[in-house]
Amino acid sequence: MSISLTNIRQCLLDEGLLKELTTMTTWSLTISESFSDTVVDTLSYDSRKVSAETLFFCKGLNFKEEYLKAAVTEGLQFYVSETPYDVPAKLGFIVTDIKKAMAVLSMLFYDYPQKKMTLIGFTGTKGKTTAAYFTKFILDLSTSHKTAMLSTMNSTLDGVTFFKSHLTTPESLDLYRMMAEAAANGMSHFVMEVSSQAYKTHRVYGLNFDIGLFLNISPDHISPIEHPTFDDYFYCKRQLIHHSKRIIINRDADYFQLLKETAEMAETPMITYGSGKAADTDYVYTKDAQHSLAFSVQAANDSLNLSGNYQLRLGGDFNIGNALSAAIASRLAGASKEDCRQGIAAATVPGRMEQLTHVNGAQVYVDYAHNYDSLKNLLSFVKEEHSNGKIIVVIGSTGDKAISRRKDFGDVLSQLADIAILTTDDPASEDPQVIAEQIAAHILPAVDVQIIIDRASAIKAALNASAPEDAVVLAGKGADLYQKVGKEDVPYEGDYLLAKQFIEKY
Repeated sequence: MSISLTNIRQCLLDEGLLKELTTMTTWSLTISESFSDTVVDTLSYDSRKVSAETLFFCKGLNFKEEYLKAAVTEGLQFYVSETPYDVPAKLGFIVTDIKKAMAVLSMLFYDYPQKKMTLIGFTGTKGKTTAAYFTKFILDLSTSHKTAMLSTMNSTLDGVTFFKSHLTTPESLDLYRMMAEAAANGMSHFVMEVSSQAYKTHRVYGLNFDIGLFLNISPDHISPIEHPTFDDYFYCKRQLIHHSKRIIINRDADYFQLLKETAEMAETPMITYGSGKAADTDYVYTKDAQHSLAFSVQAANDSLNLSGNYQLRLGGDFNIGNALSAAIASRLAGASKEDCRQGIAAATVPGRMEQLTHVNGAQVYVDYAHNYDSLKNLLSFVKEEHSNGKIIVVIGSTGDKAISRRKDFGDVLSQLADIAILTTDDPASEDPQVIAEQIAAHILPAVDVQIIIDRASAIKAALNASAPEDAVVLAGKGADLYQKVGKEDVPYEGDYLLAKQFIEKY
């Protein structure tokens, strides 16, 4: 891959992002003859990973001029920045918005890989990962595993080999690099989760999806370093509607009227799905009264031929909606009805609704539920399944972000838990004891609250407290094999494996 300085300038001009071009002695809007044929063959936003042929982006709240100076000392010649720096680089592209510039130049550098695949994007407060996995399972059948996926839990660029994701939606430079790799691997479809931060920080600036899905909305990620208000969070989420050729929306979602009006104003064709509470829902699902893992679909105008009966492996009423949304997206993307039926029946998600049986008969549920809605839906399902037993929940809350979750968890645990064991969950720079105490402050006295900071010990204590008719819920970490402590990813055995090992020792 390579890109000329002339093309970089023209791209920035076309996007209205270029302020000026700078050297040590001049400011201009034109490239000198000496640079007219010069190319770069690498893009980077890490000053430690540069060469003479790198285009470096000065981005990030913590960026310091000394990083650029060090990179120039190592041979860097060309950079993009919102501020001209007094460094002996050969050329600086000074722009109005560094993140937008990185997005459009990354697209250009990697030759617009999004145009070479069918691009499907999911957004919502909960369910993105599960719905993406349903879609991946379905499309794997119709594409012979030529479906790439970027997800919170795991990602794949060749359809079969998975790796751990660091961000729900990667930085734009990384995103287009991954897309280009997927296209080079022969992938025909690209499924990805689109976070609110992806729009807030312009990681997906200028990117349009063939199919977008808006699953739901509720307050989350409200913190000084994420979204200052729910309004800001919701507004960022809605940008997917403006940047999709077709949009699929949950008719049961809060603020649906605003979502509908947004689609209409954006002139984005819309398909709705839901439980049938609203008469104008395009595709309606109904849970089988006799079987919690079965549901049916009806439609007044079944243009996608999706009506009929379906089976799930993933429990929980909330997963029925996720499955139907994936089926609609997959049919629009070329899958058959039978692909949808088989894919939904086969789909599993690491760390989502995984189950174990304790030697005493108690059921153990491992789930990534990590916000108000997902935890409430999970515990509601478990309570319905175990109405005669205690609900024992192991949970923590992340540090340095989503501070509002601590009260949210306390509220849900007050409603649905009998025993709450509060523990560590990616504390980052915060003290996990303080986080646990903040959750505990919002739990009603009727709930037995324990604080056990070591997560493995907390899981063992929950298993020890259980009886045959009880349910143990390990929430928040799912299949995550790391704990974020300080700035480090510390290896962690995983909730499922730890529970399994403890059970085997009884």
